[in-house]
Amino acid sequence: MSDRRWKWFDAPLMRLLLTSGGITNPSIAKALFELVGKRPEDTSLVFVPTASNKEAGDKGWLISDLVNIQKQKFRTIDFADISALDEAAWKARFDAADVMFFGGGSNYHLMRWINRSGLAKLLPEYLKSKVYVGVSAGSMVTSKDQPVKFSQALYEEDFDEHEDMPSLNFVNFYFLPHFNSPHFKNVRESAIRDLTKCMTEKIYATDDRSALKVVDGEVEVVGEGEWFMIN
Repeated sequence: MSDRRWKWFDAPLMRLLLTSGGITNPSIAKALFELVGKRPEDTSLVFVPTASNKEAGDKGWLISDLVNIQKQKFRTIDFADISALDEAAWKARFDAADVMFFGGGSNYHLMRWINRSGLAKLLPEYLKSKVYVGVSAGSMVTSKDQPVKFSQALYEEDFDEHEDMPSLNFVNFYFLPHFNSPHFKNVRESAIRDLTKCMTEKIYATDDRSALKVVDGEVEVVGEGEWFMIN
């Protein structure tokens, strides 16, 4: 393997990997380490489980995400629940990481805590030297906002929400995870097209085996599954 593949980018670039189901196949893993610019054994990761805190019931999906992370053989894997730790504690863990990995769950809950914790103010600086990885909700919050109609009509959740929530605005599109998943029966192409027919923004829908590799706004679809784009 050439040294060039693992070389750091010469200038700061905003690097994101937006996934529906995490590191579910070798293609997504390859994309991640291309973004990082380091070998897995030289790479440190901090996992943010905050989005999962609001989700009741079986957490087998969260365990599967963590198992897939562990399989990559990172140098270190740490946790930082930004709703449970004070800023000094979670900041030290972010400072030490090459990869900021935001897990799935409630995108509204996650975005609220990104704001309340103070992390929203630090993320732009962190993105100059670290890679942002999202799973489901962790990917959705990178858009400009969280439309209530997506959560309620497609994912049948967040019925207590009444307004779209401003989000990180790192990408100029909406990310819809779990395309064709048996666990989300409404996340189908016909339903998505019908729901978004009056929207002009670009929308990506990906299944759990696909992801978006984003470098300074340039998007590449990676993975081994199904996806489609609108607008």
